[in-house]
Amino acid sequence: MEQALARGIALLRAGRFSDAVTFGKSLVATWPAQPRLFAFLADACQAAGDLEEAIDWIDKAIAIDPAVRHKVKKAWLLSGALRRDEIPALALQILAQADSEGGPGLVYWQVARLYYLHNRLREAIECYERALRLEDRPDWRYNLALARFYAGDAALAETDLEGLLAHSPQAGTAIYLRSVLRRQKPEDNHVADIRARLGTGFQKVENEAAALYALAKELEDLGEYGESFRTLESAATAKRGTIVYDVGKVTRGLGEICASMDEAAMAGPTQGHAEPGAIFIVGMPRTGTTLVQRLLMQSGRVADAGELLDFGFHLTAGVERIRREDPRLLPTQAALQADFAELGRRYMLGARQMADGAEMFIDKLPANFMYCGMIRKALPNARIIHLVRDPLDSCYAIFKTLFFSAYEFSYDQEELAEYYLAYRQMMQHWHEVMPGTILDVRYEELVTNPEEQSRRIYDWCGLDWSPNALAVPDRQAAFSTASAAQVREPVHARSVNSSRRHVERLKPLIDRLATGGVLAVHDYNVPDTGRTDVA
Repeated sequence: MEQALARGIALLRAGRFSDAVTFGKSLVATWPAQPRLFAFLADACQAAGDLEEAIDWIDKAIAIDPAVRHKVKKAWLLSGALRRDEIPALALQILAQADSEGGPGLVYWQVARLYYLHNRLREAIECYERALRLEDRPDWRYNLALARFYAGDAALAETDLEGLLAHSPQAGTAIYLRSVLRRQKPEDNHVADIRARLGTGFQKVENEAAALYALAKELEDLGEYGESFRTLESAATAKRGTIVYDVGKVTRGLGEICASMDEAAMAGPTQGHAEPGAIFIVGMPRTGTTLVQRLLMQSGRVADAGELLDFGFHLTAGVERIRREDPRLLPTQAALQADFAELGRRYMLGARQMADGAEMFIDKLPANFMYCGMIRKALPNARIIHLVRDPLDSCYAIFKTLFFSAYEFSYDQEELAEYYLAYRQMMQHWHEVMPGTILDVRYEELVTNPEEQSRRIYDWCGLDWSPNALAVPDRQAAFSTASAAQVREPVHARSVNSSRRHVERLKPLIDRLATGGVLAVHDYNVPDTGRTDVA
């Protein structure tokens, strides 16, 4: 059996997932009461994309051997299958068993990750702390600091990060997070510390890039704008060198969606899922999406479901099923044949679980802008709010942010411009083919006249106006976003026109946006000198 299991594992490692499933089933037929084989089959089915069958197999393993490791595996499978309502009870069961058996720190860390990914930050923090009491690992301490940051405990998060950096001085993610926890002050910052770390050199480019982003952020906070941007350019160049990305392929994909979702396609009769309550906040990142989320949540009637990947997940799964039946169809063609009612039903089921069953909830994944047409068909009673910001301010805010594993277009000015133009064209397309279904909210108007714009947003969502909308949220309010520090401040216009300090260094970005028709070069006073070395 050991030799046979080793062959099955080799199939998985070789990427032969279907063969691994078939082989695994032959193993359990030969040895029908071996939980390790059931667990292997769960892994094989998961790799093959069949999460429901994977759950069935891990249940068989648990029935024979109720080990914590099998239950943890089941919890992650439930998460992947978006059966989120089953996770809390299973998590409590895992924790109780780990307590009684003296489980390792890894078990508590796994449960903490589950809680964290399902918007249960307080429970996640408690489990991270329990894990660290058993084993103090730098990556776990970073996880704890990040959860504290999103939960509003910036001071404790900074303490965690200082402890981490004392043992792992080249932990770039920790250096960067420490810088974004708060606005840095002349009398209280980490500039000298970051420079010293950079001076000793970094073994990994990713860590050096993160440290450079941290230094650029702190220098900007301190008003050292020229040095900040020069540092930012070095950071972006270093980060871009670590990823493989083809912006042309991505923008062509957005164009293909627009071409398929034309006026005729949108006008065609569709049976969607009529359940109300979903509010999608879309746009580019760093455009005020979190501020709108905060204003709505302050009503007391709207919950946060997070930045969900659910809609794209269910749509992609539906498209794959259709294409298996008819491989001749392009993905965009198959999408129009989706069962929109079922797509909407599945989405609402999972999203409500993330929002604890709230009547109204927010899905704040900015990239959902590409699905606006499909959202309209699947969820005709959903509300879509689109944040619009000055093009250069928008792109600059993105360019100066380290997103780690997201928004790969953000590390090169020309690639950023190409993506931004494709996004603008797509949003214009949605307005043309389904007029009146998306509320545009301008960031500049929102921060200069928050009550007027908030009333517009409340009316759009069918909410009675509440003066609480404009209140500064409790410091302990959870916001799982890169803007978590800023969103807890009073509404301000500090970032409006912030890009104007760097018009010469942003000249490649400005020139491409100008040729794309979204701004005029003369509006930004960019001298046509060809120089890009002056901030």
